[in-house]
Amino acid sequence: MLDLWYKNAVIYCLDVETFMDGDGDGTGDFRGLTDRLAYLEGLGVTTLWLNPFYPSPNRDNGYDITDFYNVDPAFGSLGHFVEFSRAARDHGMKVMVDLVCNHTSVDHPWFQSARDPDSPYRDWYVWSRDKPDDIAKGIIFPGVQEAVWTHDDKAGAWYMHRFYSHQADLNIANPLVREEILRIMGCWLELGVEGFRIDAVPFLIEYEGLDEEPDRDPLLLLSEMRDFLAWRKAGAIMLAEANVPRDSVDDYFGGRAFHADERMHMLFDFPLNQRMWLAFVRGDAEPIREALRTRPPCAGLQAQWAVFLRNHDELSLDKLSDAEREEVFAALAPDESMRIYGRGIRRRLAPMLGHDRARLDLAHSLLFALPGTPVMWYGDEIGMGENADLNERNPVRTPMQWSDGENGGFSSASRLARSIATEPGGPQTANVADQRGDPHSLVSLVQRLVRERRSAVEIGWGGAEILDAGDSAVLALLSQWKAGRVLTLHNLSAERREVRLDPQLLTGARVLVAASGGSEAPDRHLDPYGWRWIRLADA
Repeated sequence: MLDLWYKNAVIYCLDVETFMDGDGDGTGDFRGLTDRLAYLEGLGVTTLWLNPFYPSPNRDNGYDITDFYNVDPAFGSLGHFVEFSRAARDHGMKVMVDLVCNHTSVDHPWFQSARDPDSPYRDWYVWSRDKPDDIAKGIIFPGVQEAVWTHDDKAGAWYMHRFYSHQADLNIANPLVREEILRIMGCWLELGVEGFRIDAVPFLIEYEGLDEEPDRDPLLLLSEMRDFLAWRKAGAIMLAEANVPRDSVDDYFGGRAFHADERMHMLFDFPLNQRMWLAFVRGDAEPIREALRTRPPCAGLQAQWAVFLRNHDELSLDKLSDAEREEVFAALAPDESMRIYGRGIRRRLAPMLGHDRARLDLAHSLLFALPGTPVMWYGDEIGMGENADLNERNPVRTPMQWSDGENGGFSSASRLARSIATEPGGPQTANVADQRGDPHSLVSLVQRLVRERRSAVEIGWGGAEILDAGDSAVLALLSQWKAGRVLTLHNLSAERREVRLDPQLLTGARVLVAASGGSEAPDRHLDPYGWRWIRLADA
C-alpha cells in the first residue's frame, strides 16, 4: 500500500545552528532542538526539515560540506542526532534533511585528494586543463560570485563550481559518484530520516563543463534515487528545490505520462510563490489565479506541489517580468540594501508585510489554503524580524526568539554564532513565551490554521477549482476530495469586498476558521485582508 503521508503534511524548516542552544556556547545544537520538540508538536507540524548540519567550514550556512556521514561537532554528535530523531518520532513528527550532492566543500577529503592528477577521486569533480572560454557563464550569485571556474595550482587545472569557488561541483557522469549519493541517502535513512530536500536539483542533473558528455540521460539519476528509496525505506520521499519553468516540471516529477511517478515526490512551486508576492503588493488575487491556472497537473497520484511564503534563501523574483519585479522591489524592498543578486529580496515575511497583523494573518491563511503541502520557515509563526546588518542571505537566518530575555532566550552565552534580529520583530516584540498564552496571538492563529489544514484533507489531496467571486481582489478556491468540499476565501485588498458566489453553494455550510473580527457565518462580505475557510455540504 502506498504511504502518501506528505500529501497532508505540514513541514517546518529550521536551522539547528539558530534554533536553540542547549549547552550555552552560543550555537544551536541537537540537544537544544530536542528540548524544543514539545513546542513544535504543540504547533501541530508533522515534519521537520533540517538545513545542513554536517561538518563544514560554514562559509555558506553549512551547504559547503566536508563529511556527508557525520554531524558538525558544534551541533553535537551522531548520537545526539539519533536521540533527536527518536524523540521527534515519539512526538509524532517525521524528519527530513538536506541532501546537498551537487557539490562539496573544497576542504572535503575527496577534493583535496582529487587535486592530485593520479588520485582515484580525480574524476569525482569537473576539471578543465585549459581555461574555459567563458568562466563567468551561468553565474548563480551575480555581484558576489565572479566565475564558475577557478584555477587550482596544485591540481594544475580549472575546477567547476556553479556556486561559490569554495564549493566544487561533483561529476555525476561518474558512476562512483552516483553510487556514493545513494550510500549517503542510505546512511541517513538508517538513522531515522524519512525524507530528503534535494538541493539545487537543476544543477545536479547536468553535464556542464565535461569534455565529453556520456550517452546517458542525466535525469536517470533522479529515477535511481527514487528506486533506491522505494526498496530501502517505504514511505521515504524526496522534495526538489527546482526553480524551473512550468514546461519542464514533468522532467522532475517523472515523465509526461499522467500515470508516471518515477522521480521527485514533491516540487517547490516557485512561480506560484513569486506571483503570490506580486498579488500581495497589488492587493489583487489575479496573479495567484494565473499561477494556479498555468500550474501543470501533477504527473501521477504520488506527485505533490510544495507551497511556501519564505525560506532560508532570498525571495527570488526571477520568474516575474522586469516591470513586475521592480513593482515588488519598490513595495517590499525600497532600500537597495534589501535586494540581492538583482533578482531577490533578503528579508523575512513579517518585515516585508510591515509587521501588519491583518496582512500576516492573511498570508498564513493563504499558505495553508493553497493546493499542495505547506512548508513553513521557523520564526515566521511568531512574526520574527530580521537583521539587515548581516551579509548576503543571512538577515533571515537569525536565532529563534523564545522569550524577551537575553538573546531572545536562544542562548545564555555572551557571544552568539549569529546575531539576534533587530526591532521591530526582535525578541521584545516577537517571541514564543509572550504569544503562547495569548489566544489572539499570531502563533495561536497559526496553530489553529495548522490544525484546520490537517483536518481539511481536501486541500492536500484534491485539486483546487478557482471560482469567480465577482471581485478580482478575492481568491476563491474550492478543494474537493471524494465527497468532502472546503471553500477558502481571501481578500487581498485593503478594502471591504463583497463575495458573489452561487447561494446554493453555501447551503448547509459552516465556517471552520476566519480572520479576527470576521463573520463566523458564511456571509457575502470580507473585511480588508479578510479571509474565511468554509466546509461545504458533501457533494
